[in-house]
Amino acid sequence: MNPQPLVRIGTRGSPLALAQTRETRDRLAAAVPELADPDAIEIAIIQTTGDRVLDRPLADVGGKGLFTKEIDQAMLDGRIDLAVHSMKDVPTWLPDGIVLPCILPREAPWDVLICADAGRLADLRPGGVVGTASLRRQAQILSRRPDLRVVSFRGNVQTRLSKLERGEAAATILAIAGLRRLGMAETGTALDVDEMLPAAGQGAIGVTCREDDSRARDWLSRIDHPESRLRVAAERAFLEVLDGSCRTPIAALAEIDDSNRLSLRGLIARPDGSGRIETACLGSVGDAVRIGRDAGKDIRARAEPDILAATP
Repeated sequence: MNPQPLVRIGTRGSPLALAQTRETRDRLAAAVPELADPDAIEIAIIQTTGDRVLDRPLADVGGKGLFTKEIDQAMLDGRIDLAVHSMKDVPTWLPDGIVLPCILPREAPWDVLICADAGRLADLRPGGVVGTASLRRQAQILSRRPDLRVVSFRGNVQTRLSKLERGEAAATILAIAGLRRLGMAETGTALDVDEMLPAAGQGAIGVTCREDDSRARDWLSRIDHPESRLRVAAERAFLEVLDGSCRTPIAALAEIDDSNRLSLRGLIARPDGSGRIETACLGSVGDAVRIGRDAGKDIRARAEPDILAATP
């Protein structure tokens, strides 16, 4: 009979979610001696509402929290001890009793254009169809190429690529981080951030646990990556000021230079690409949260009221 695992990690069941969870498991096993045994860590797949409902935009069925709420409840019920999330899918405010003690080393946050005959948005044929489920991507596409038509693409990476192969769109845009984690790094062409600013937290894996679980918090502290944590903290502070949801196209990217300075670029727009407002803030890495908030306040002061009214 197999021994009881010391820790159960909850995750969605997509190939990308499982790849991220296995990375977390392997990092924990390498950093925590008591978790090195093959039976010490168990992975529990939890289906979320966001995985089940694929025929409507996320904004119409509750936003990105639909990818986390069932997993959060399993944690609060004690059915799992840790949960692995793509940080771009994690709501700005966590449920009471759950904390985020760990951000793994961040992958590249860029987006990738996947198209048989174009490597940049400017190269897409006039009137072409682009498939994406992201209002952030949609707004940035249409702000530069209003002649293009954007259709909703929901589902995991493999599902979206299958839709592209079936001719449901001429192009789609995916995160390079997910493609790399799936061993598909050569798929598509990376877009410069001037062309497509990423989502807050894109490329980062976060691991949550119960606030009162001191053992789990200690384990997660051993695999936390401080630089990635600071960058994500700045981006999420930006979102917090704007009350960002899936109904408002918002993008943010924080980077740290060799002089230990943190810069943040942020963007907000209407879904049709109009009303686009951009900002940039710079400061010490120790002020990551303040930098994110300052950037959000700058956007809020300049954005037209109807854009901000789209946030909850």
